[in-house]
Amino acid sequence: MSTKRNLLILHATVFIWGFTGILGAVISVNAVQLVWYRVLIASLTLFIYFLCSKTSLKVSRKQFLQFFFTGSIVALHWILFFYAIKVSTVSVTLVCLSSFTLFTAILEPLIKKKPILVPDVIIGLIIILGIYLIFKFESGYTLGIIMGLSSALASSLFSTINSTLVQKSDPKIIGFYEMAGALFWITLYRLFDHSLLSEQFDLSFSDWSYLLLLGTICTALAYVAGVSVMRTLSAFRVALITNLEPVYGIILAFLFFGTKETMSVGFYAGALLIIGAVFLYPVYQKRKSLN
Repeated sequence: MSTKRNLLILHATVFIWGFTGILGAVISVNAVQLVWYRVLIASLTLFIYFLCSKTSLKVSRKQFLQFFFTGSIVALHWILFFYAIKVSTVSVTLVCLSSFTLFTAILEPLIKKKPILVPDVIIGLIIILGIYLIFKFESGYTLGIIMGLSSALASSLFSTINSTLVQKSDPKIIGFYEMAGALFWITLYRLFDHSLLSEQFDLSFSDWSYLLLLGTICTALAYVAGVSVMRTLSAFRVALITNLEPVYGIILAFLFFGTKETMSVGFYAGALLIIGAVFLYPVYQKRKSLN
């Protein structure tokens, strides 16, 4: 029952994540600013929750450092993700994010010192072929594709780390310290490049509304939910379901942006291969368990 419940939570979370691409496209600030506001709002939201629920934030020094430094990878993932959207489209970025499965198939066994499974490699090769088709037919979005793939690599890395951390710590605590860590590292960067010193905070009403939605529902709530399910689901299984994000995101992008999101036939062939891999793997696993 716990596994089924967590699967439902994960699917709902992935749908919300699919919506973040839409918000990233409509919010007018650049990628670094956008993520800075996002983690600031998310950190404050979680902190207020802990104050109201009188939950202790006490962790060991080792745990604090693990969460805080993992937050830097989370920040990098989001900056690359939103930058990819700004220089390409929501659809291109979300499909590239599906390479998350390929990277997880390699990183999880390496980090957890387990053998790399042949089916995982096969799924990864299908995804590589899909990415190749997208590169070939959407060369005008090369920078966006590279940023999207880099974002997927960072996402795979922190997800694999979190699948280990969540076995010993409260997901809400992990989420808070990783958000705080992300805020710290981005703030440090923005102080270094002087952009924070000239920040006016004079955003439009729509930008503030979208940022609040992004920081609370799409980040604080969704991130904690995404981490919590890892107690019963493997990082690779989470990666597979997370690959439905492009399905939800592309559908939403068409609803919001219409023809702006229209791509070539080659793009859709590549996207179909990548997304098809999401459904192929569970079918293989089910048949294998029956034999």
